[in-house]
Amino acid sequence: MPQITVNAPGAKPVQTVLTTFDTTPGMCQDLLEALQAAYADCISKQHGFIAAGLHVNDAQTRIANYSQWQRREDFQAMLRTPEMRDRNRKINELCKSFEPVMYDVAEVF
Repeated sequence: MPQITVNAPGAKPVQTVLTTFDTTPGMCQDLLEALQAAYADCISKQHGFIAAGLHVNDAQTRIANYSQWQRREDFQAMLRTPEMRDRNRKINELCKSFEPVMYDVAEVF
């Protein structure tokens, strides 16, 4: 389960990645199932993976993904695996666009 915290001084930083998938109501469930399978079968088994969450908006036009990694390089290495390259091509067919963006947690309330 993701735990959102600001990195304490001297603590190992965590790489946070937020990805937004633009889709249609007709494709949302298929995309969600493809993402669930990717996490269950591949992503969660990659080196450096900590946790993730998938969120669907009410209109079923967007899926937001929050993931945490030990290091930026761990996330990047996962994206370069042959299995994820293949999965991402299929995921891309189920949505209009998607964009992973790396963040640092600035504050938590």
